[in-house]
Amino acid sequence: MDTVRTPLPESIHPALWRASQLARGRVTTVDTGYPVLSRELPGEGWPIGALTEILAQSPGSGEIRLLAPALESLTAPIALIEPPCEPCVQGLAHSGIPAERLLLLRAKRSNDQLWSAEQILKASTCGAVLLWQIHVRTDSLRRLLLAARSSTSLFFVFRPILAAADASPAELRVAVRPAEDGVSVDIIKRKGPKFESDVPVRLRPGATLMSPLTRPRRTVVPFAIGARATDGAFA
Repeated sequence: MDTVRTPLPESIHPALWRASQLARGRVTTVDTGYPVLSRELPGEGWPIGALTEILAQSPGSGEIRLLAPALESLTAPIALIEPPCEPCVQGLAHSGIPAERLLLLRAKRSNDQLWSAEQILKASTCGAVLLWQIHVRTDSLRRLLLAARSSTSLFFVFRPILAAADASPAELRVAVRPAEDGVSVDIIKRKGPKFESDVPVRLRPGATLMSPLTRPRRTVVPFAIGARATDGAFA
C-alpha cells in the first residue's frame, strides 16, 4: 500500500507556513543589524508595511539604539511623533541618523497623534514612522495597522512594558529591558512559534559609552502608566 505524503505548506502556497516555523512568504523586512535578533524574526528583520510594538521597561532603555542600524539604512525621512523626551541630535547622528532626516511632530491630543501617524503611513513618504503612546485603544491600533499595510514604511509604536498584558493586533511585539552590555529582548508576539526565552543584544555604543572614563551604572525604574517624561533626551 502506497503511503500518502502530506505536502509541505510552502509547496501549496509560498505564504503558508507551519506553526512551528517562522512566517515566510511575502515578508519584506529591513535587517535589524543584530544577527542574534534577526534570526528570531520572520523574514529576519523588522517588517515593512506592518505594525511593530516596542514595549520598553522605561524610556531610554536602549530601544532607539536597538532600531538605529535599521533606521540608518533608510534614505527617506524618519518621523518621530510625540517622543517622551527631546531627541538628542548628537547621539542620533553618532548612530548614523543625521538630524536633516528627522521630522519631529508634537501634538497634545492623542487623537491628533494617531491621526498624524495614519496620514504619514498612507502617504508612504517616510522610511519609518515612530509613534509614542501610553494609553491607546485596540481599535485605534487596528486602524493604524490597516494604514501600515498600505504603506512602504517601517512602523513602530512605543508603549510601556506593562502594556504587554494588553491585547494588540500588532504582528510583532517585543519587550526591551536594559542589560549589562545592551538590552534584553523578549519577543512577546511573532508569526511563528512562541518564543520561550530572551535575546541578549549587545548594542552599538553611543558617543558617551565610547568615553575612556567608566560610565556609572544607573538604577532603572519601571515606567508607570500615566507618567510622562518631561526632561532629558533620548538617542
